[in-house]
Amino acid sequence: MSEEGILRIGELSRRVGVSPEVLRAWERRYGVLRPTRSEGGFRLYSRADEERVRRMLALQQQGLSPAVAARTAATEGDGGSAVSAVPADTLRQALADALDSFDEASANRVFDRALAVLTLDTLLRRIVLDYLVDLGERWSDGRASVAQEHFATNVLRGRLLGLARDWGQGGGPLALLASPPGELHDLGLICFGLALRAHGWRIAFLGADTPVDTLKHAADSLRPDLVVLTATVAQRLSQIQSELREVSGSTRLALAGAGASEALAASIGAELLDGDPVTQAARIVAAR
Repeated sequence: MSEEGILRIGELSRRVGVSPEVLRAWERRYGVLRPTRSEGGFRLYSRADEERVRRMLALQQQGLSPAVAARTAATEGDGGSAVSAVPADTLRQALADALDSFDEASANRVFDRALAVLTLDTLLRRIVLDYLVDLGERWSDGRASVAQEHFATNVLRGRLLGLARDWGQGGGPLALLASPPGELHDLGLICFGLALRAHGWRIAFLGADTPVDTLKHAADSLRPDLVVLTATVAQRLSQIQSELREVSGSTRLALAGAGASEALAASIGAELLDGDPVTQAARIVAAR
């Protein structure tokens, strides 16, 4: 039977290194195994079943949850590579599963996999930014806890800043990035900086909750080609309008985030970056 590609569960278990009990559970829960029945009523598994199990195991080693790994393995063609063919949506769901479970090691494996198989723009847009939008929606309606939100954003912030290492080096134009006083959310700003860096820009990153005097001093000292402020609440920008007018009088200033508006930007002589950070970075480059 083995030569014909038909295996009893014990033989399949021995080949893939997974117990019969777990294989039966995967069959029931995920449909990753599709046995036929012998005349005597025994389950018989094909070579395709064996390959799906092997793909599922490989995907789990990349950090995907069993459910996501099984779904991906079950839908892939037998001729493809399980690891290289993982789509962005699958990786994003795997990342969400790991972060929701406070499993930093698995989240890092998924992030590493995404970094290996996706372009930077796709990683930022489809994995990080789409995940953050979903997390925000789940947090606002009570499906994600404050602890999950803090854990996830801190893990992602660490990974993104790891990609940002030495992003101030080089000979390209310089962007000064900051969030105004009271603004603690800067992941979108980091994504914007990474996307801009990919186009050859240098980044000076002041980050969250930057005192306005610090911003003005940095702008005066560095003479950047662009200053970007991002905020989730309009008041954090409106309450420092006079200081921002001073900045816009000497350098190109842009506002971004949910707290920025066309009217506010126009009132201080700034431009509005309205859209996802990766697209807006490309727009800045094109407009230069």
